[in-house]
Amino acid sequence: MPDKIKVLYIDDELNNLVGFKASFRFSYHVYTAINTTEAVEILSAQQDIRIIFCDQRMPDKTGVEFFEEIRSHFPHPIRILLTAYADIEAVISAINRGHIFRYVKKPWVEADIISAIEEGNKFFMANSMLAVKNDELQKAYNELDKFAYSVSHDIRGPLSGILGAIRVVRHLDDIKDIKEMLYLMENSVKKLDTFILSVHDYYNLQRGELQIKEIDINYLFKDLEDLFRVSITANQISFITKVNQHAAFRCDEMTLKLILNNLIANAVKYQRLNCDQKMVELTANVERTSATFIIKDNGIGIEEKHITEIFNLFYRATSQESGSGFGLYNVKDALLKLNGDIKVSSVVDEGTIFTVTIPSK
Repeated sequence: MPDKIKVLYIDDELNNLVGFKASFRFSYHVYTAINTTEAVEILSAQQDIRIIFCDQRMPDKTGVEFFEEIRSHFPHPIRILLTAYADIEAVISAINRGHIFRYVKKPWVEADIISAIEEGNKFFMANSMLAVKNDELQKAYNELDKFAYSVSHDIRGPLSGILGAIRVVRHLDDIKDIKEMLYLMENSVKKLDTFILSVHDYYNLQRGELQIKEIDINYLFKDLEDLFRVSITANQISFITKVNQHAAFRCDEMTLKLILNNLIANAVKYQRLNCDQKMVELTANVERTSATFIIKDNGIGIEEKHITEIFNLFYRATSQESGSGFGLYNVKDALLKLNGDIKVSSVVDEGTIFTVTIPSK
């Protein structure tokens, strides 16, 4: 059952306050205030009040003046004025200026109050949805702005490197020098390919629907180990997997793979170059309602000042290795789709631990 709508009623006549609360307390969550000072205290304490009724003829100020004062501090509640016919011109002016939503004549009847609350609540909900959509639109605009910059940098950069190498190769005769240029071109192509794959993952996360099925964690880990076998062998990294599974785990396999793939890729990529015992450890603990994945490495670590930023789009905490800035952002986005959670602990020059918790579907 949905929560009751919270309503604040302000009137300097105690009998009116008692009568209002008695009439509507079963249908709505009613707060009452005998003056505007008390009303402000209630609004400050109850941030989710949706509807405010105020009598126009208050002793310290008019209802219109009160609504105009609180408009900047409490913009979200819907403001409704209780007024006699003699004040109708001031009320119409306040409605036109947007200070109040509507008015109800005094003495009020229950049907008018109920109608005002229900219409006001619909307007409140519409405004709330609009605010959410505006926030989402602003976020999308900001990400598009960052995306445009990244595309020009991360795609044009490798392409410029390849073109530069081609120009140099044209004037080379020594096979050793030519091979060196080809090696540089290969690295540029790999950077470009990594960026394109990251963009592809991003697109799939935004557009794709979840395909829930039972996941074999042992098989999943073996698949990931095979995927990184060349990298871990070439970089002499010890890759350790542990599975503690006490129940079946249901999830979207592709989204889960994307999360683990990005975290393992970072653990492999950001190893300490002078470390003799490089290590990446992947652990899964599966219980009845959820699975916890721990990705641990003994790499370069992350400075504390970067921890809160690393999941932002295109953010890069280190320049040791090139990256698109998509990986951890995609991890965060994927976890949102799975209602999952991620925690990070890291010490510079000692390593990093990512702890991912995902509910079973």
